[in-house]
Amino acid sequence: MMLIKVPIESLPESRGCRASGNAIIAELPKVITTENGRKIEKKDLRLEEIHLDNSDLPKAHAMIYENSLEEIGNNERVIFLGGDHSMSYSNVKAFSDMCKSENKEAFLIVFDAHPDCEENILSEYAVNSRNWLRKLIEEGFPNNKIIIIGMRKSSDEENAFLKENNVRVYNMKDLIDIEEMCDIIMELANADKDNQLYISVDIDVVDSIFVPGVARPEAAGLTARQLIYFLQRLNLLRSLRVIDVTEINTERDINNNCVKLGAKVVEEVIG
Repeated sequence: MMLIKVPIESLPESRGCRASGNAIIAELPKVITTENGRKIEKKDLRLEEIHLDNSDLPKAHAMIYENSLEEIGNNERVIFLGGDHSMSYSNVKAFSDMCKSENKEAFLIVFDAHPDCEENILSEYAVNSRNWLRKLIEEGFPNNKIIIIGMRKSSDEENAFLKENNVRVYNMKDLIDIEEMCDIIMELANADKDNQLYISVDIDVVDSIFVPGVARPEAAGLTARQLIYFLQRLNLLRSLRVIDVTEINTERDINNNCVKLGAKVVEEVIG
């Protein structure tokens, strides 16, 4: 299993995210025992880091894209550890291009309290943790291959954009029966035999009472157990190729709670 650290910070509110990859790795035990009983030696995990300069975001994203393209192509499954959520823009672009080269289709599932579809107000190019998904859609990622899960805080502008582009959203208020909802999502992800799956986890999808160490904490979200349940189920899909874990801010974390949850996510998706 390949784990790749991506220490990108695209906005001032993201400062502290760059250290989360190392923090998550440090939290993993020497022998990882997943809930399904599989044992994995930590020393057997392959660890890499994309060394980038956060003062030059266009260059940083070019590096993320190039490295992601190579690693996704060379590995059956890759886990990217952020960094803030802006990294998913370049990760997903690389994944999508890799899928096209294999005559497959990229399918994206995003766990997030926010849609990250704000209009770009920084520059014509700039990608950040608040607009990365909008940029991806505007640049041609197929909107019928996107599912957002757990959203509960969005602007009128973002809602209009999602509606205009027919992006499938399961708001937090829709997630009454988690098991049934997971069945639906798995069926959608598997509806096309050519689908290859990318799962992006913004840790703020979880209720802020469990994850204090994020830039934009939101109440009334998923429990940690519900997130793990979703991921354990989705992890059964053979089409799953890439997972990322983002927005864990070590400077805002309390009692290492976010880092521990990030490590738990990693433990269960490598199982």
